[in-house]
Amino acid sequence: MNRNFKIAYKVSVIVLAVLATLLLSSLILMILGADILKTFYTIVITPLTRVGHITEVFVRAVPLCIIALGVAVAYRSGIINIGAEGQMAMGILGFTTVAVTMPDTPRFILLPFALLCGMLCGALWGFIPGILKAKLDVSELLSTVMLNYIAAQFYSFCLRVPLLDPAERLSGAGTPQSARLTANIEIGRISGRLHYGIFIALVLAVLVYLFMWKTSYGYKMRASGAQSRAARYGGINVPFYVTLAMVISGAFAGLAGGVEIAAVHRRAIEGVTNNYGFSAVVVALFGMLHPFGIVPASFFFALLIYGSTLTPRAVGVPANIVDVMQGLIIIVIVTTQMILQNSYLEDRVWRWFKTRTGKEEV
Repeated sequence: MNRNFKIAYKVSVIVLAVLATLLLSSLILMILGADILKTFYTIVITPLTRVGHITEVFVRAVPLCIIALGVAVAYRSGIINIGAEGQMAMGILGFTTVAVTMPDTPRFILLPFALLCGMLCGALWGFIPGILKAKLDVSELLSTVMLNYIAAQFYSFCLRVPLLDPAERLSGAGTPQSARLTANIEIGRISGRLHYGIFIALVLAVLVYLFMWKTSYGYKMRASGAQSRAARYGGINVPFYVTLAMVISGAFAGLAGGVEIAAVHRRAIEGVTNNYGFSAVVVALFGMLHPFGIVPASFFFALLIYGSTLTPRAVGVPANIVDVMQGLIIIVIVTTQMILQNSYLEDRVWRWFKTRTGKEEV
């Protein structure tokens, strides 16, 4: 089997996967009675036609990128983190608690400290499923989902009782939200709602690459995820690195929550997580679990998310159609990875190719 065939095989599988995604999405739109071409144009092209639209795409890309980087660290270490939604919520609570209790602290102290507290809260929420998996072999799929529900209810309680805006309490309106944060806790904006948090995401991408691919810790984490039994025989403390991976992943989700509050909403509100924790799993897979793939993947999925908000008015298609498309993308990505990793199937295709073309192996 020559090198050119291997490249052509992988490219062909990826192209077929993309076509399958488009075909299935088109089929769903056809069932809804929507204009397929106009819907795709509205979702993918329209957000790129105005500067204001583009900034909104970047605003959504920042939390997706930060969380997806953490998901990739966990995934590479052999544990699947689908609890980033709850970890982000806990990070927001940690960040907001510091912000409302220390409002007069100088900005250069308050902002980093609040972000650090958000990371610690997210890390703690990631530590729980990590240690359960490492020590008791509890399925992380089950534990992270359950912790998502607990975090959502606790977050809602905090917005209605201890963190409720005093103005809402006095007026009797009771809108579940925290007080408006002071200016010395805010992350500045570049243009419109585009903020400097984008640089945090880019720096983290570089740091994750250096940590996972250029340090012994990263190597041991990747070894634990690739072949845990072989890693144990090699003297690697697999339970420790599995737990560490979930702690890092949770910390990234908590940081994303803090950045989102400090730069965009500037107060804790309901629905602020916006399903970023679940979408980030798709982003991480689509980016091939590599930081330099996750950065463009974050932009692409942010484009889909923002574009979907334009579809109800433009083409009469519900915005949650993007959720359906994300589900299709997950299925296609997983299937594609299984096909690319199946050496037996690749060999069969090579043998079929030789019999049809009469070419010999080089």
